[in-house]
Amino acid sequence: MSEQKTIGVLFIDRFADWEYGLLAASAVEWFGARAVSLTPNGKPVTSASGFVLTPDRSAEVDENTDLDAVAVIGSDQWVDAPPDVSGLLTAIAARGGVVGGICAGTLALARAGLFDKAKHTSNGRDWINEKEPGYPGAQNYQDVPFAVADGRIVSAPGSAPGTFALTYLKTLYPQRSSDVAEMRMLFAKEYAEGEYAEAS
Repeated sequence: MSEQKTIGVLFIDRFADWEYGLLAASAVEWFGARAVSLTPNGKPVTSASGFVLTPDRSAEVDENTDLDAVAVIGSDQWVDAPPDVSGLLTAIAARGGVVGGICAGTLALARAGLFDKAKHTSNGRDWINEKEPGYPGAQNYQDVPFAVADGRIVSAPGSAPGTFALTYLKTLYPQRSSDVAEMRMLFAKEYAEGEYAEAS
């Protein structure tokens, strides 16, 4: 049996409820990972829908030496009042871990310099350039509506939690491509069958 992977899921106030569920639950239930919740200072945060999350730990580097990967979940706070989590992100990247960001969580990766040499995406080229002008690697932006992986860096727009989960897990578990393909087929059925297909 392969060694269990530990994934940190990083939340800040007003985090987007829809962006982490597929990734965290799939990682634990289908891939046998261990998921831990992080906030910058280890204190509870409130989601966009008003749910309160009490984290397992803070985002301090010395509390997270066991992490194989981290996923930064979006929130408008990454624009309005962003905490500095660069230390954690760069530490995990430096040891070969997977670092991912979705929606405004991609701003944390941009600020940490992780897009400098990595193809990436976000909520739109104009959007990320407006929020983080001149960030390192802006020329590597990919204008696509789904998640992008380059090496161990994964990014996605906020409208793509499905491909974020798939691409993140494919990057973390490259030897389990058949399981990821099965997940993709399962997710795709939602849009290929039923009322949505009839309406299109």
